[in-house]
Amino acid sequence: MGYRKLNKTGEHRKALFQNMLNSLIKYEQIITTLPKAKELKPKIDKLITLGKKADLNKKKDLFSKLQDKNSVKKIYENLSKRYANRKGGYSRVLKAGFRTGDDAPMAVIELVDRDPNARKVDKPKKVEASKKDKETLPKTATK
Repeated sequence: MGYRKLNKTGEHRKALFQNMLNSLIKYEQIITTLPKAKELKPKIDKLITLGKKADLNKKKDLFSKLQDKNSVKKIYENLSKRYANRKGGYSRVLKAGFRTGDDAPMAVIELVDRDPNARKVDKPKKVEASKKDKETLPKTATK
């Protein structure tokens, strides 16, 4: 038995988990279905353990699994230092009820001791709308 197939081909499953790992590293918390979260937990724990070993070979191995420079950089610079004294259990899965459309069990998978500001990485900072509109509107020439 070993692992969950999640009704997907091997290539699709590999790509799915690679994308989920990158999102989890970037935002430090994601919402997904319970079986996917349970399957993802050992994968992220192994990657963080791999990142704690400061070695070029380990870094290349990490990049081959993630295919994202920013994720590898974050593991090496932030997460490895954050979890230096921890021997495992870098993530947790919390049950989050059921999805409304198909009643699938949902879960939140997050890194332990996560940074609350990591969720806002891609969100643009709010600027006063009136100030921004005044600066961006071109001045019309009158004849």
